[in-house]
Amino acid sequence: MKKTALIPLILCLWVAVPTACNKSEVLSNDTYITDDTPWQRLSHEKIELGDKLEDPYTVENVTKAIEALYPTKAGRITLKPTDIYARFLPKDDKEFETLMELGVEFMDHPLDYAIIKDGDYYHDPEIEEGDVTWQYAVLPEDFIFPEGIKFEILDYCYISDNDPSTRAGDDGIDWDKVEEKAFELTGNSALYIHGTKASSGPQGRITIVDDEYNGGKPFGLGGVKVLCNSFVKCGGAYTDRDGYYKLSKKFSSKPRYMLTFKNKAGFKIGYNLILSTASTSTLGKGAAEGQDFQIDKTCNHKLFVRSAISAAAYDYIMRCKEDGMDGVAAPPGSLRIWVFWSINASSASMLKHGTLIDNTVVGKYLGVFAELLKWFLPDITIGAKGAETFQDIYKETVHELAHASHFSKVGTKFWDPYAKYVLTSFIFRGREAYGNEGDNNCGYCEIGEMWAYYMQNKLFNERYGGEMPVAGANFWFHPQIFSFLDERGITKGKIFKVLDNDVTDISKLRSKLLSTYPDKSEIINQVFERYGK
Repeated sequence: MKKTALIPLILCLWVAVPTACNKSEVLSNDTYITDDTPWQRLSHEKIELGDKLEDPYTVENVTKAIEALYPTKAGRITLKPTDIYARFLPKDDKEFETLMELGVEFMDHPLDYAIIKDGDYYHDPEIEEGDVTWQYAVLPEDFIFPEGIKFEILDYCYISDNDPSTRAGDDGIDWDKVEEKAFELTGNSALYIHGTKASSGPQGRITIVDDEYNGGKPFGLGGVKVLCNSFVKCGGAYTDRDGYYKLSKKFSSKPRYMLTFKNKAGFKIGYNLILSTASTSTLGKGAAEGQDFQIDKTCNHKLFVRSAISAAAYDYIMRCKEDGMDGVAAPPGSLRIWVFWSINASSASMLKHGTLIDNTVVGKYLGVFAELLKWFLPDITIGAKGAETFQDIYKETVHELAHASHFSKVGTKFWDPYAKYVLTSFIFRGREAYGNEGDNNCGYCEIGEMWAYYMQNKLFNERYGGEMPVAGANFWFHPQIFSFLDERGITKGKIFKVLDNDVTDISKLRSKLLSTYPDKSEIINQVFERYGK
């Protein structure tokens, strides 16, 4: 185990085999946003804001536009807000969850500023580094702000698309012209697409390329959320399993596109130098009618890695839910995945789902990183250093998801001693996370890692073909036992069936297999004796 893995290891406890470290592409810091900047080349670092702009969608500015276009009607029309532009400053994970349960869609940067350098995140300079920054949202006008959570109302807005009375078309007002006039009066004419508003909301397809799969042809990135905004006019839609998306809201200017890794399948990919429940990758400005985005390893590395993790996790979870995965349970819902860019170790701690850790010990070794625990507890971490290909990312992701499936079955009764074993092995005994055979409670690690490495090898082989991989074969435990049984009819679902929380060492595993599948006793005994178990 490399020392670079110390922080995520102590934090997250289970570590897969480190991948080789390769240098990834680093974009220059002068990648500024323009309408003709290729989205593949945009920076995915911190957003740099320019001047504050006057929002054409405020009630005040829309009213001025009506007065300019329809002076005889102006006195007879009183606009009521359709939306509230506000910002929140949640103090912890619980407050974040409360707001998200109310349907709040957050952005971490203000929506009424010019963006001179696009990126994936923003931190208000008035908020101390390490604390959650202001979170911006556009809310329905009847939104009830929960008590106790700090917020500020920035503007009351009028978006005609959100007003049923204007959609009826009986007010004699051309709302497209009003919108255009509001852009003009607020000094934003250069942003407006003159002529006819897009006939439909943005639609297109998000695809990703795995060079070694499907003949290298792009396939749909399923379950991710596409967000578009122009000032406070915002819309979003999830992609279907084939990567197609369609937003209902129409735009009269080029909206800014973002890909949010809060997946419809029930997981979130977060943590990218800021505290966030789900990471967002910018795709820059695009056509109001929509456009396609193809993600491959020539794109920005962070975008590719997040998308590859998302694709692998979506495939794994949907196979469990829809195709049955031969009886393997899906990971628990609301799974939280973190990506660490500077290390090459991955883990499945299941902290958010209740695994207990001695915070005194963890804090001692985490130092400043211990502060992360008070915000967003992860379930899975993926070490992305050196992960250059889809294959690299796929095997790490399915390994950790196999752990998460195991957790779904055994819960914290199994995972708590598992956590303690790994932590103790690494910190106090000066050993690798897996410790040594014969250590106290080593059986938890043996069972857990046998399963995860077997699943990693099995799913990799099912996806890519060729010879069965042998990852994990050089450790003191033997995932080959499960591969041997699989080849002889005790498939992954049948193996998973016996992995109850009382199967805490290899002898109990053998007994459970024999009692569950007595007709396979000869095969079971043969493989366990072959590996001295």
